[in-house]
Amino acid sequence: MKAGSHVLLCVTGGIAAYKAASLASALVQGGAVVDVMMTAEAERFVGPLTFSALTARPVYSSLWDAPERIPHVRLVREAQAAVVAPATANVIAKLAHGIADDLVTTALLAARIPVVLAPAMNDAMYRSEATQANLRALRERGYDVVEPGVGFLAERESGIGRLAEESALLGAIEVALARTRALEGLRVAITAGPTREAFDPVRFVSNPSTGATGIALAREAHLRGADVTLILGPTQLEAPAQVRVERVTTAREMYDAAIERAVGADVIVAAAAVADWRPADASERKVKKTEADLNVRMVRNPDVLAELGRRKGETFLLGFAAETEDHEANARAKLARKNLDAIAVNDVSGARGFGAQENALVVLWGGGGRRELGTARKEVLAARLLDCVQERMQARHARSGVEDDECC
Repeated sequence: MKAGSHVLLCVTGGIAAYKAASLASALVQGGAVVDVMMTAEAERFVGPLTFSALTARPVYSSLWDAPERIPHVRLVREAQAAVVAPATANVIAKLAHGIADDLVTTALLAARIPVVLAPAMNDAMYRSEATQANLRALRERGYDVVEPGVGFLAERESGIGRLAEESALLGAIEVALARTRALEGLRVAITAGPTREAFDPVRFVSNPSTGATGIALAREAHLRGADVTLILGPTQLEAPAQVRVERVTTAREMYDAAIERAVGADVIVAAAAVADWRPADASERKVKKTEADLNVRMVRNPDVLAELGRRKGETFLLGFAAETEDHEANARAKLARKNLDAIAVNDVSGARGFGAQENALVVLWGGGGRRELGTARKEVLAARLLDCVQERMQARHARSGVEDDECC
């Protein structure tokens, strides 16, 4: 987290309010300036004095606190991101339906900054159809939701509803703080997910990619102001509601869509796991099982990334390399071979990479450039990766002799 980051912490009336004090302390220790708003119900669990002592700043709990300064507008304009921790079912419902009847909900209704919601409540309340519908509505409007944990709850029950771990909250706030309008006016095309190559009507060749990284990148690019097109292979994950989505299934469909969308794009991120081969002859009917072995002839699919590299011109092209051995050597060879501006490499051996909640990425570029993005949730890595892309683009356009290792 960058020193001087300005965070608005909104504390609402759940038993997990006491954990918000630790979060405030962690933010301050990370160099952030923290303003705190509390609902009247939150004050029943933790006193305002706790937060003012931790942040060395006044705490606001009413629209009538310093009314001449109009705190519900001023505080959300001064902050770079807001976090609601804990976010009760009641506050989530108010936000979803535009109800502004206290300082917190009034301020958040006026917010034009990223907002992170950290739900915490009883398992039954969290799983209820109403709460889930409200969370879906808020996600569609761009709110970040940090899923609650599973474990022992205040009612002496076990289930989902515990406030997320502090590390997860800090990671989500870091992502929110990274959102600027730096990509305003730029066109970004992203490929994501697997492809499927049919063997017969019920069988296909594919890979375990879920598309989570590409989807996270699409959402992050949109929140930074870009006009985003997401070319998405078959996945059960939901695409961001705010971006243009083109669904494809096969590698050849991915190739056609990517080449079309590449025209005029300022940035292309090729995060899809495209099948290199397909069955030469797909049967129109289900192939019946027999006692004999089955031999299938495979033929090469078009190379989407190589063709994008050949045509890219001034477009910034970021590729991915999922490797099981000699990770960086293989990635550097791919970087040069396919004419990329940068490449993100990850280790997909064992349980890493595909389908995992967390990932670890290293970004490489020409001249020996290298930056580790660390291990984090894919949403956090998406923000760090776009930071790197922005910095590399600035370095390329500046042509001012900035050293590569200072640019990314």
